[in-house]
Amino acid sequence: MRLGVLDVGSNTVHLLVVDAHRGARPLPAYSHKAELRLAELLDGDGAIGPDGVDRLAQTIESALEVAEDQGVAELLPFATSAVREATNADRVLARVAEETGIELQVLSGEDEARLTFLAARRWLGWSAGRLLLFDIGGGSLEIAYGLDEAPDAAVSLPLGAGRLTNGRLPGDPPDPADVRALRRDVRSQMARVVGEFNRLGKPDRVVGTSKTFRQLARLTGAAPSSEGLYARRLLGRQALREWGPKLTVMPERERAGLPGVSEGRARQLLAGAVVAEAALDLFGVPELEICPWALREGVILRRLDQMRNGHD
Repeated sequence: MRLGVLDVGSNTVHLLVVDAHRGARPLPAYSHKAELRLAELLDGDGAIGPDGVDRLAQTIESALEVAEDQGVAELLPFATSAVREATNADRVLARVAEETGIELQVLSGEDEARLTFLAARRWLGWSAGRLLLFDIGGGSLEIAYGLDEAPDAAVSLPLGAGRLTNGRLPGDPPDPADVRALRRDVRSQMARVVGEFNRLGKPDRVVGTSKTFRQLARLTGAAPSSEGLYARRLLGRQALREWGPKLTVMPERERAGLPGVSEGRARQLLAGAVVAEAALDLFGVPELEICPWALREGVILRRLDQMRNGHD
Protein backbone atom coordinates (compact mmCIF):
# COMPACT_ATOMS: atom_id res chain seq x y z
CA MET A 1 0.00 0.00 0.00
CA ARG A 2 1.35 3.42 -0.88
CA LEU A 3 0.93 5.90 1.99
CA GLY A 4 1.72 9.58 2.07
CA VAL A 5 2.39 11.62 5.18
CA LEU A 6 1.96 15.38 4.85
CA ASP A 7 3.88 17.21 7.56
CA VAL A 8 3.05 20.91 7.96
CA GLY A 9 5.94 22.04 10.14
CA SER A 10 7.41 25.33 11.26
CA ASN A 11 9.98 25.37 8.44
CA THR A 12 8.67 23.17 5.66
CA VAL A 13 5.65 21.40 4.26
CA HIS A 14 7.00 17.92 3.60
CA LEU A 15 5.24 15.11 1.75
CA LEU A 16 6.86 11.72 2.33
CA VAL A 17 5.57 8.85 0.19
CA VAL A 18 6.29 5.29 1.34
CA ASP A 19 5.40 1.79 0.29
CA ALA A 20 4.04 0.20 3.44
CA HIS A 21 3.06 -3.39 4.18
CA ARG A 22 2.07 -5.10 7.40
CA GLY A 23 5.05 -6.68 9.11
CA ALA A 24 7.59 -4.85 6.93
CA ARG A 25 9.41 -1.58 7.35
CA PRO A 26 8.06 1.34 5.28
CA LEU A 27 10.18 1.93 2.19
CA PRO A 28 10.63 5.57 1.11
CA ALA A 29 9.40 6.06 -2.45
CA TYR A 30 9.31 9.83 -2.93
CA SER A 31 9.92 13.04 -1.00
CA HIS A 32 8.56 16.49 -1.82
CA LYS A 33 9.46 19.56 0.26
CA ALA A 34 8.48 23.21 0.13
CA GLU A 35 10.16 25.84 2.29
CA LEU A 36 7.25 27.79 3.77
CA ARG A 37 8.75 29.02 7.10
CA LEU A 38 5.30 29.22 8.60
CA ALA A 39 6.62 30.30 11.99
CA GLU A 40 8.01 33.47 10.38
CA LEU A 41 4.59 34.38 8.96
CA LEU A 42 3.02 35.00 12.38
CA ASP A 43 2.01 38.59 13.04
CA GLY A 44 2.46 40.52 16.28
CA ASP A 45 -0.62 38.86 17.80
CA GLY A 46 0.67 35.36 17.03
CA ALA A 47 -1.78 34.81 14.15
CA ILE A 48 -1.01 33.52 10.68
CA GLY A 49 -1.93 36.37 8.35
CA PRO A 50 -4.05 36.10 5.20
CA ASP A 51 -0.97 35.91 2.98
CA GLY A 52 0.44 33.09 5.09
CA VAL A 53 -2.83 31.14 4.94
CA ASP A 54 -2.95 31.61 1.16
CA ARG A 55 0.60 30.33 0.80
CA LEU A 56 -0.13 27.38 3.09
CA ALA A 57 -3.22 26.37 1.10
CA GLN A 58 -1.33 26.70 -2.20
CA THR A 59 1.57 24.63 -0.87
CA ILE A 60 -0.78 21.90 0.30
CA GLU A 61 -2.54 21.92 -3.08
CA SER A 62 0.82 21.38 -4.79
CA ALA A 63 1.64 18.52 -2.40
CA LEU A 64 -1.73 16.91 -3.15
CA GLU A 65 -0.95 16.97 -6.86
CA VAL A 66 2.37 15.25 -6.18
CA ALA A 67 0.65 12.66 -3.98
CA GLU A 68 -1.83 11.92 -6.77
CA ASP A 69 0.96 11.62 -9.33
CA GLN A 70 2.79 9.20 -7.03
CA GLY A 71 -0.25 6.96 -6.61
CA VAL A 72 -0.79 7.61 -2.91
CA ALA A 73 -3.74 5.52 -1.68
CA GLU A 74 -4.06 7.19 1.72
CA LEU A 75 -2.76 10.54 2.94
CA LEU A 76 -1.97 11.24 6.59
CA PRO A 77 -1.90 15.05 7.03
CA PHE A 78 -0.80 16.69 10.26
CA ALA A 79 0.51 19.99 11.60
CA THR A 80 2.86 20.77 14.46
CA SER A 81 3.80 23.77 16.59
CA ALA A 82 3.46 26.63 14.08
CA VAL A 83 -0.23 25.89 13.48
CA ARG A 84 -0.84 24.53 16.98
CA GLU A 85 0.25 27.77 18.63
CA ALA A 86 -1.22 30.24 16.15
CA THR A 87 -3.91 32.34 17.81
CA ASN A 88 -6.15 31.86 14.79
CA ALA A 89 -5.45 28.13 14.38
CA ASP A 90 -9.14 27.20 14.07
CA ARG A 91 -9.69 29.67 11.23
CA VAL A 92 -6.51 28.52 9.47
CA LEU A 93 -7.57 24.87 9.66
CA ALA A 94 -11.07 25.69 8.41
CA ARG A 95 -9.70 27.69 5.49
CA VAL A 96 -7.28 24.93 4.52
CA ALA A 97 -10.08 22.35 4.66
CA GLU A 98 -12.36 24.55 2.57
CA GLU A 99 -9.79 25.25 -0.14
CA THR A 100 -7.98 21.90 -0.30
CA GLY A 101 -10.32 19.34 1.22
CA ILE A 102 -7.58 18.39 3.68
CA GLU A 103 -8.33 18.30 7.39
CA LEU A 104 -5.02 18.70 9.17
CA GLN A 105 -4.65 16.82 12.43
CA VAL A 106 -2.90 19.13 14.87
CA LEU A 107 -0.50 17.14 17.04
CA SER A 108 0.21 18.20 20.59
CA GLY A 109 3.83 18.49 21.69
CA GLU A 110 3.47 15.30 23.69
CA ASP A 111 2.00 13.54 20.63
CA GLU A 112 5.09 14.58 18.68
CA ALA A 113 7.39 13.22 21.36
CA ARG A 114 5.54 9.91 21.61
CA LEU A 115 5.33 9.29 17.87
CA THR A 116 8.98 10.20 17.34
CA PHE A 117 9.92 7.87 20.18
CA LEU A 118 7.94 5.05 18.53
CA ALA A 119 9.86 5.59 15.29
CA ALA A 120 13.24 5.54 17.07
CA ARG A 121 12.31 2.42 19.02
CA ARG A 122 11.29 0.57 15.86
CA TRP A 123 14.47 1.67 14.10
CA LEU A 124 16.81 0.66 16.92
CA GLY A 125 14.88 -2.38 18.20
CA TRP A 126 14.45 -3.78 21.67
CA SER A 127 18.18 -4.32 22.11
CA ALA A 128 18.57 -0.54 22.57
CA GLY A 129 17.17 -0.95 26.09
CA ARG A 130 16.18 2.20 27.93
CA LEU A 131 16.06 4.89 25.28
CA LEU A 132 16.42 8.66 25.71
CA LEU A 133 15.39 10.72 22.68
CA PHE A 134 15.82 14.37 21.72
CA ASP A 135 14.21 16.00 18.68
CA ILE A 136 14.84 19.66 17.77
CA GLY A 137 12.19 20.99 15.44
CA GLY A 138 11.55 24.45 14.09
CA GLY A 139 9.18 25.39 16.90
CA SER A 140 9.80 22.97 19.74
CA LEU A 141 12.14 20.49 21.40
CA GLU A 142 10.75 17.05 22.21
CA ILE A 143 12.28 14.77 24.85
CA ALA A 144 11.13 11.21 25.55
CA TYR A 145 12.41 8.27 27.59
CA GLY A 146 11.30 4.67 27.98
CA LEU A 147 11.88 0.96 27.73
CA ASP A 148 8.85 0.10 25.60
CA GLU A 149 7.32 1.53 22.44
CA ALA A 150 5.35 4.09 24.44
CA PRO A 151 7.67 6.33 26.49
CA ASP A 152 7.45 6.56 30.26
CA ALA A 153 8.07 10.31 30.05
CA ALA A 154 7.49 12.69 27.15
CA VAL A 155 7.66 16.48 27.14
CA SER A 156 7.72 19.30 24.62
CA LEU A 157 9.46 22.61 25.25
CA PRO A 158 9.24 25.82 23.15
CA LEU A 159 12.89 25.54 22.19
CA GLY A 160 12.75 25.00 18.43
CA ALA A 161 15.67 26.29 16.38
CA GLY A 162 13.49 28.47 14.14
CA ARG A 163 11.48 29.95 17.00
CA LEU A 164 14.60 30.88 18.98
CA THR A 165 16.37 32.33 15.95
CA ASN A 166 13.45 34.53 14.96
CA GLY A 167 12.70 35.70 18.47
CA ARG A 168 16.10 35.91 20.10
CA LEU A 169 18.91 36.17 17.53
CA PRO A 170 18.09 39.02 15.12
CA GLY A 171 21.61 39.93 13.98
CA ASP A 172 23.77 38.40 11.27
CA PRO A 173 25.95 37.41 12.95
CA PRO A 174 24.05 37.80 16.21
CA ASP A 175 25.23 39.93 19.10
CA PRO A 176 27.29 37.71 21.48
CA ALA A 177 25.27 39.13 24.37
CA ASP A 178 22.07 37.82 22.73
CA VAL A 179 23.66 34.40 22.34
CA ARG A 180 24.67 34.33 26.02
CA ALA A 181 21.17 35.38 27.09
CA LEU A 182 19.64 32.69 24.88
CA ARG A 183 21.98 30.07 26.31
CA ARG A 184 20.92 30.98 29.87
CA ASP A 185 17.22 30.86 29.05
CA VAL A 186 17.45 27.57 27.15
CA ARG A 187 19.25 25.90 30.03
CA SER A 188 16.84 27.35 32.57
CA GLN A 189 13.81 25.95 30.75
CA MET A 190 15.41 22.59 30.11
CA ALA A 191 16.63 22.21 33.70
CA ARG A 192 13.02 22.23 34.91
CA VAL A 193 12.35 18.83 33.33
CA VAL A 194 15.69 17.07 33.82
CA GLY A 195 14.69 15.64 37.19
CA GLU A 196 11.59 14.01 35.71
CA PHE A 197 13.82 11.96 33.45
CA ASN A 198 16.70 11.35 35.86
CA ARG A 199 14.33 9.67 38.29
CA LEU A 200 13.69 6.98 35.68
CA GLY A 201 17.30 5.83 35.62
CA LYS A 202 20.25 6.05 33.29
CA PRO A 203 19.46 5.37 29.62
CA ASP A 204 21.17 2.58 27.72
CA ARG A 205 21.04 4.50 24.43
CA VAL A 206 20.65 8.19 23.59
CA VAL A 207 19.51 9.33 20.15
CA GLY A 208 18.78 12.57 18.36
CA THR A 209 16.42 12.98 15.43
CA SER A 210 15.60 15.89 13.10
CA LYS A 211 17.44 17.88 10.46
CA THR A 212 19.14 20.05 13.09
CA PHE A 213 20.83 17.11 14.80
CA ARG A 214 21.84 15.58 11.45
CA GLN A 215 23.43 18.81 10.30
CA LEU A 216 25.30 19.29 13.57
CA ALA A 217 26.57 15.72 13.42
CA ARG A 218 27.78 16.19 9.85
CA LEU A 219 29.40 19.47 10.80
CA THR A 220 31.37 17.76 13.58
CA GLY A 221 32.62 14.92 11.39
CA ALA A 222 29.82 12.38 10.93
CA ALA A 223 29.40 10.50 7.66
CA PRO A 224 27.65 12.39 4.81
CA SER A 225 24.18 11.38 3.65
CA SER A 226 25.73 9.73 0.58
CA GLU A 227 26.90 6.87 2.81
CA GLY A 228 23.31 5.82 3.40
CA LEU A 229 20.89 5.37 6.27
CA TYR A 230 22.83 2.62 7.98
CA ALA A 231 26.08 4.51 8.56
CA ARG A 232 26.44 5.14 12.29
CA ARG A 233 26.53 8.87 13.00
CA LEU A 234 27.44 10.39 16.36
CA LEU A 235 27.29 13.88 17.83
CA GLY A 236 29.54 14.60 20.82
CA ARG A 237 29.12 17.19 23.56
CA GLN A 238 32.73 18.32 23.37
CA ALA A 239 32.53 18.90 19.62
CA LEU A 240 29.43 21.06 20.13
CA ARG A 241 31.27 23.12 22.75
CA GLU A 242 34.09 23.74 20.30
CA TRP A 243 31.76 24.74 17.46
CA GLY A 244 29.53 27.05 19.50
CA PRO A 245 31.93 30.05 19.56
CA LYS A 246 32.73 29.56 15.87
CA LEU A 247 29.06 29.60 14.84
CA THR A 248 28.43 32.68 16.98
CA VAL A 249 30.73 34.86 14.88
CA MET A 250 29.82 33.37 11.48
CA PRO A 251 27.34 35.20 9.23
CA GLU A 252 24.58 33.16 7.67
CA ARG A 253 26.24 32.92 4.24
CA GLU A 254 29.35 31.42 5.81
CA ARG A 255 27.37 28.86 7.80
CA ALA A 256 25.61 27.83 4.58
CA GLY A 257 28.99 26.76 3.19
CA LEU A 258 29.73 24.35 6.03
CA PRO A 259 29.57 20.57 5.42
CA GLY A 260 26.03 19.23 5.56
CA VAL A 261 24.37 22.62 6.19
CA SER A 262 21.57 23.56 3.83
CA GLU A 263 21.08 27.17 2.81
CA GLY A 264 17.55 27.22 4.18
CA ARG A 265 18.64 26.04 7.65
CA ALA A 266 21.90 27.98 7.97
CA ARG A 267 20.33 30.90 9.82
CA GLN A 268 18.97 28.72 12.63
CA LEU A 269 22.01 26.46 12.99
CA LEU A 270 23.42 28.43 15.93
CA ALA A 271 20.20 28.27 17.95
CA GLY A 272 20.01 24.55 17.23
CA ALA A 273 23.56 24.09 18.48
CA VAL A 274 22.75 26.00 21.69
CA VAL A 275 19.79 23.70 22.37
CA ALA A 276 21.69 20.53 21.46
CA GLU A 277 24.66 21.39 23.69
CA ALA A 278 22.34 22.22 26.59
CA ALA A 279 20.53 18.90 26.19
CA LEU A 280 23.69 16.82 26.19
CA ASP A 281 25.19 18.81 29.05
CA LEU A 282 22.20 18.93 31.41
CA PHE A 283 21.26 15.29 30.82
CA GLY A 284 24.88 14.16 31.27
CA VAL A 285 25.23 12.70 27.77
CA PRO A 286 28.78 12.60 26.31
CA GLU A 287 27.47 11.78 22.82
CA LEU A 288 24.30 10.71 21.08
CA GLU A 289 23.53 8.69 17.98
CA ILE A 290 21.60 10.09 15.03
CA CYS A 291 18.41 8.15 14.26
CA PRO A 292 17.16 8.55 10.67
CA TRP A 293 13.53 7.87 11.58
CA ALA A 294 11.50 10.56 13.33
CA LEU A 295 7.98 12.01 13.50
CA ARG A 296 6.82 11.27 9.96
CA GLU A 297 7.87 7.64 10.25
CA GLY A 298 6.15 7.46 13.64
CA VAL A 299 2.87 8.64 12.08
CA ILE A 300 3.18 5.98 9.37
CA LEU A 301 4.02 3.22 11.85
CA ARG A 302 1.06 4.12 14.06
CA ARG A 303 -1.25 3.97 11.05
CA LEU A 304 0.09 0.55 10.09
CA ASP A 305 -0.51 -0.64 13.64
CA GLN A 306 -4.10 0.58 13.42
CA MET A 307 -4.60 -1.24 10.12
CA ARG A 308 -3.15 -4.42 11.59
CA ASN A 309 -5.63 -4.19 14.45
CA GLY A 310 -8.56 -3.54 12.14
CA HIS A 311 -9.09 0.12 13.10
CA ASP A 312 -9.86 2.78 10.53
